[in-house]
Amino acid sequence: MKPPPTLRIHPPLLNSANPWATTLEDLRALHECPSTGAVTTRTTLLQGFPHDPAVHQYSFFDPLTCEPGGEVSTPSGAGAETGAGVKSAGAASLNNMGYSPLALGAYLGFIERLVVERKIGTETEMGTGTGTGMEMEMGTVDREKTKLFIVSVTGSPDEVALCYKQVANLRARVGAVARLAVEVNLSCPNIPGKPPPAYEGGALGRYLDALARAAAEADANADAEAGMEADVGEGTGAGGRKKEEMEGEGEDERVPWGVKTPPYTHAGQFDMFVSALRSDATASGGTCPVSFVTATNTLGSCLVLEELPEGEGEGEGEGEGEGEGEGEDGNGKTSSRPRLAGSELGGMAGPPLHPLALGNVATLRRLLDAAPETRHIRIIGVGGVGDAAGYRRMRDVGAAAVGVGTALGRKGVAVFGEIEDGLRNGGEVRW
Repeated sequence: MKPPPTLRIHPPLLNSANPWATTLEDLRALHECPSTGAVTTRTTLLQGFPHDPAVHQYSFFDPLTCEPGGEVSTPSGAGAETGAGVKSAGAASLNNMGYSPLALGAYLGFIERLVVERKIGTETEMGTGTGTGMEMEMGTVDREKTKLFIVSVTGSPDEVALCYKQVANLRARVGAVARLAVEVNLSCPNIPGKPPPAYEGGALGRYLDALARAAAEADANADAEAGMEADVGEGTGAGGRKKEEMEGEGEDERVPWGVKTPPYTHAGQFDMFVSALRSDATASGGTCPVSFVTATNTLGSCLVLEELPEGEGEGEGEGEGEGEGEGEDGNGKTSSRPRLAGSELGGMAGPPLHPLALGNVATLRRLLDAAPETRHIRIIGVGGVGDAAGYRRMRDVGAAAVGVGTALGRKGVAVFGEIEDGLRNGGEVRW
């Protein structure tokens, strides 16, 4: 069996799937940032997620005091998708968000628009000025002009398989100007009644099987199309690109796919995950079809409290025979309340997650390297990285690329330039 396509990201710095990668404007800013080698979309579904700003929220908080600061992301329903106008306070974050309210089709449209915009800009810079068609010599395009888009998706096994096919269809249609990958998010802790599938071997296996079949089908369709074109002597691929242009540059036309994992906290969970990958390798002819793992998502079931405004909470919990108890200060008054609405609990990210994320990346790298069928799988390390030191730590423990989430929400895309500057040594950036 042909090994799966390799995930290539340079520079090896990108955003994770998060609320700050929701809109076209969000993705355009990330795409134009010269310090990132890839852009990850917010996790989406075929039909979009029923976002409710009164329920799905996020907040920053101080990891030392656990005190929240600024405003909750959706104080009055405004800026629900992007958190526009939110005052960042505290390096850590807590969220009980679901997935993007925008459907997969919207993101594929965004990506096509952005790569076409970039192509037109490149042609103008080169003096061609045509702005039409999709032909482009890969060798003339610098790193941000062929930046990888990682489309983060979720849903049932059949739904994510269909998501993969739609991404592969976009790749076939627009050709070399769009480098695409699919991340299957199996780790969100915030969906009631739907525990993260990557915590259970059987559920995880069903997703791996569905994705492997979808990828194999897409590859077969692409091969058949190439064969038909060769038969009629056209020599061109979908979207008018020349197939030899891609092959001559060593570019794999297939769309790599990977899995985003939750934070694992004991050896049995790591063993379960890697065992599922090896089982999928056996079913796929000896090599696991997964190209990458994104580790890790937020840590669920966390709670941040905020102090009640003066005068609120009086009399709450009062009653005959009640004394000092949970949530009370001994005078029958509740002094605090959950920061987030809805479920009140959420997934924690930022600096408090960093040690656990490092442990996940290091352990997964060791276990993946232990067997030839999984050794090729690359890891995108995510969790608490907001500066060059955090980036270096992730790379030191085995991450092929490093994702940034909470720090992007706090600082915007400028955080990537700060990380790059922190990696400079004598003018050279040591990625």
